[in-house]
Amino acid sequence: MEHLVDRFLRYVQINTQSDPQSDTCPSTNCQWDLARMLRDELQHLGLTEVVLDEKAYLTATLPANTDKAVPTIGFIAHFDTSPDFSGKEVHPRIVENYDGKDILLNAEHKTTLSPDYFPELRQYVGQQLIVTDGTTLLGADDKAGIAEIITAMEYLIDHPEIPHGEIRIGFTPDEEIGRGAHHFDVEAFRASWAYTMDGSQIGELEYENFNAAKAEIRVHGKSVHPGYAKNKMINAITVLNGILSGLPSAEVPESTSGREGFYHVHEVTGHIEEARARLIIRDHDPGAFDHRKALLADLVQKARTESATKIELDLEDQYYNMKERILPVFPIVEVAEEAMRALGVTPIIKPIRGGTDGSQLSFKGLPCPNIFAGGHNFHGKYEYIPVESMRKAVEVIVKICELTAAKPLETWTKKVV
Repeated sequence: MEHLVDRFLRYVQINTQSDPQSDTCPSTNCQWDLARMLRDELQHLGLTEVVLDEKAYLTATLPANTDKAVPTIGFIAHFDTSPDFSGKEVHPRIVENYDGKDILLNAEHKTTLSPDYFPELRQYVGQQLIVTDGTTLLGADDKAGIAEIITAMEYLIDHPEIPHGEIRIGFTPDEEIGRGAHHFDVEAFRASWAYTMDGSQIGELEYENFNAAKAEIRVHGKSVHPGYAKNKMINAITVLNGILSGLPSAEVPESTSGREGFYHVHEVTGHIEEARARLIIRDHDPGAFDHRKALLADLVQKARTESATKIELDLEDQYYNMKERILPVFPIVEVAEEAMRALGVTPIIKPIRGGTDGSQLSFKGLPCPNIFAGGHNFHGKYEYIPVESMRKAVEVIVKICELTAAKPLETWTKKVV
């Protein structure tokens, strides 16, 4: 464990923001900086088959140390950080023995991490926290997962008395922009199943996620002098506003929780001649997901008819609920739950209000539940992570490997109804 925090602090100081406007893979050149560092580190630790491909996907193997037939399992994390908030010049700070009070992140900007606003902080009183300086995100999403996976592999190398099968690890670019699994070679990875170490607070264990789609609406208007505009002007902004106003006002991220779906308008630009909106659609239920997409399409068609102008709608599915692919192999969730309980961690089994590489990987043939990495308040300056949670994540990885090797092979080959 002695290298865990040092690893994490090194990783977060390397800018790896992804860019949704880029067509390359990885979407930003800076992601190569961490990818190459991780490749060298894995080779130095003695892992085998360390491969960094032309798209910055990094994989490696910890060979089995038992002659027993054990399934090959994997652990996966992503090294890009969200484009929603700056990841440049991250200056992490360690708060020793957290006292349960406000943490001043930045005096100049009067930025405070407060348990009154973020009550989850109170469960970490007395623990060691890593926080931001109030000007950038931290990058625990998902550099904590990377540090935990590598530290767990190092621990297993240093403790050969713990029997385990072959373990594959994979680190991906561009997860934050929905592309992390696009070029992941599941066949070459050759794991029977894997876990993404990409969850939030300690104990999270997830095998359900949103069905997801993205949409872009482009309205073409006609600009005419406002003094002579009657029956001539078509204001693209007004038309677009009419479409967006037809969406259910309460079904937005800030008003929903649990399995409730939403529409999220995250970008609007425009003028009289052209107005655009980008939004995402999310729902756990496949029927409700289809209904949401149909409603948006109906609103656009209605606006076309009423405004007699050109309106374009690009609507594209992004990923689906991995529950469908996990339930038939549910022992892979049960062994993770067993590992947590054995270590005194209470599993928090709940649906992900978002997506993960695991959702796409599950549909590509690699069932892939999600396990906590330990961080909170991802994608912003209030992000933090308790060191004790990171240590438990390492222990959970090790225990999953140990338990997988200890169970009869038929545990994993039986059909689950």
